[in-house]
Amino acid sequence: MSEEEKSQVKLVRDLMTVGVPTCNAETPVIDLARMVLEQGWEAVVVLDDLEGHALGVVSQDELITAYIHAEGRNQNAGEIMRDGVPQVPPDIPVAAAAQLMQDLKVRVLYLMHHAGGIEYPAAMISYRHLLRHLTANNDTELRDLGIQAERQTPLEMFIQRRDAARNKNRNY
Repeated sequence: MSEEEKSQVKLVRDLMTVGVPTCNAETPVIDLARMVLEQGWEAVVVLDDLEGHALGVVSQDELITAYIHAEGRNQNAGEIMRDGVPQVPPDIPVAAAAQLMQDLKVRVLYLMHHAGGIEYPAAMISYRHLLRHLTANNDTELRDLGIQAERQTPLEMFIQRRDAARNKNRNY
């Protein structure tokens, strides 16, 4: 990265990913662990089934703790989640977000959205985002991140998920 690019302070909104992995409290730990592995997620926000409120987070740390105690095979996300969702505003420097992650001992922070009395995760920033920023040669390497990132339309996402489900069913 050039000195000029490095001198520009990046904010959380410049590196965050819009869209957050979620599950419900009844999701079995085994299924959740599979999703984390297959998708490369660091953590998943657990949502209330009735209204969609964010209840807590299951990270790789909670999954490993469940594994250590050998009860993980019979537990669900609601039983192993960390209560609360670590939050960050979008307009602080990424260095401050990194320090917050260190202070809270978490690898992911969430930007929460409040609508109709419901609080749910809208975007996230993780260690992976910070490491990508650290190693990027220029801003074009980061163009898939932040609020300016190109995203699929809802129809494109539906088609992609539908095709993935069809392919998965063919393999069984």
